[in-house]
Amino acid sequence: MADFSKIPWIAAHIELYKTDPEAAHMWDSSDLGGPGILPTLLLTTRGRKSGEPRSLPLIYGTHGDSYTIIASKGGNKDHPLWYLNLEGEPRCELMVGARAISAVARVAQGAEREEIWEKMVEIYPPYVDYQNATDRIIPVVVLDPV
Repeated sequence: MADFSKIPWIAAHIELYKTDPEAAHMWDSSDLGGPGILPTLLLTTRGRKSGEPRSLPLIYGTHGDSYTIIASKGGNKDHPLWYLNLEGEPRCELMVGARAISAVARVAQGAEREEIWEKMVEIYPPYVDYQNATDRIIPVVVLDPV
């Protein structure tokens, strides 16, 4: 499985989160052909094999006091590594702009999943194409602050 944090534009986004978290938070995706400004958080999980911290910027939404992310991996047949890491250890760290948050991840189910999915599709419509590109049900992940 690929380590997406090594992709140059993702590595640059991670670095921007470390140096200017407010600029990284409302990230301009247009240089990469995206729809423009997108809200992103920096998720840090623990590697399920290495135990090492692994960070990745992800598009997010909110659901009550929680944050929501989509484990789409662009419609790939496999779950993203960050999702597998959260399956092994649901405790994680977030940066939402300059705000550091400890959270516990869970997978939304049923009506909650559908409600969050629709909100996330409003933020980033390509999620529909990603779901259509894969046989797996793309997980909707809720990050509950602790």
